Amino acid sequence: MLRLVLAILACLLLAEVARGAVVIGGTRVVFPGQVRDVSLRVENKGAEPALVQVWIDDGDETSSPSTARAPFAITPPAFRIDPGQAHTLRIVHVGEAAPKEKEALYWLNVLEIPPKPTTAHGANVLQFAFRHRLKLFHRPETTPPPTVRTTAALRWKLERDGDTDVLKVENPSPYHVSFNSVALVPAKGASAQAKLGGGMVAPGATMRFPLPATARGAQGGKVDFVTINDFGAAIPGSTALER
Repeated sequence: MLRLVLAILACLLLAEVARGAVVIGGTRVVFPGQVRDVSLRVENKGAEPALVQVWIDDGDETSSPSTARAPFAITPPAFRIDPGQAHTLRIVHVGEAAPKEKEALYWLNVLEIPPKPTTAHGANVLQFAFRHRLKLFHRPETTPPPTVRTTAALRWKLERDGDTDVLKVENPSPYHVSFNSVALVPAKGASAQAKLGGGMVAPGATMRFPLPATARGAQGGKVDFVTINDFGAAIPGSTALER
């Protein structure tokens, strides 16, 4: 057993690790309910050709093209992309009607399979397939793109959740709101600003950020946050805590 472990470690030390070369033209996909299809550009920035496979799932991270469930089809579902070349994916809505009151969330998977590398002197090579996973928001027909009013409508409040102090955010909007970062800036009762990370709160849902020990007992103050818009841009915001 020890020899096997040492052999594996030796292979790792000698291994060359490939890096993903396929670049996707966006960090998310917005699918308006009034359209039948949208396009997405995929480009190979590397020096070698790659095989790309794409599919959409409804939230199952372990999904594959054969098991994924979503009301969309993608063409082409698999293709070779040469260095410096690009392909345009066409995503078509083929399932049930678009949601009527709030966004639905799906996930676009782009699997990049690099060619088998050629090495000299019998060197060991670790070859990886890279999977990009992007959010796909299926938006109701009558719902316009979100604006700053969307984040202004978020309700933030400090509360107790069992034995833990948390910062709670309620999202009354029909949109998913993605946070790049959230920070609590208390008026008193805490020693310093608390950086709470990021995440996403669904339409009509609530999200809770546990507070670190340095922020427990915080009272009043405000929340500074950065959200991600439809184009992947970071949008800063700030709002007072509810009492």
